[in-house]
Amino acid sequence: MRRKPIALLLGGIAAAGLSLSALAADTVTVPKEALPHTKPIFAVTPAAPTPAETGKQIAFSRKRGNCLACHAFPNVQAQMPGSIAPPLVAMKLRYPNKSVLRAHIWNAMKFNPNTAMPPFGKHKILTKEEIDKVVDFLYTL
Repeated sequence: MRRKPIALLLGGIAAAGLSLSALAADTVTVPKEALPHTKPIFAVTPAAPTPAETGKQIAFSRKRGNCLACHAFPNVQAQMPGSIAPPLVAMKLRYPNKSVLRAHIWNAMKFNPNTAMPPFGKHKILTKEEIDKVVDFLYTL
């Protein structure tokens, strides 16, 4: 391996406009015009939440779905998960037809007149679109 003379190295430093004292300092100031560009090459846009992710937010919101008040969910660490309604597990197996699950959320009283579950759609607690997103979330359980 051939070593380059120190003079060549020092000459390169001088050509770059740096002094030995600048090299010894903690920081080196580089002129802005020496930078190749100041704007990012591309911007990363965060991905929009999926309908299931939005449905989870609606279901867990105390002001919207508030499903945790009555139902327990798998793999969810809640302070006090509900115990007065069935746990929401294996929803695809329990409701192979999404429209039946949607109808339960829309108006559970249609299937059980004595239910404590509010008719989220019938009483306009949630919109049709919000109920669809909650159903998408429940299908992930």
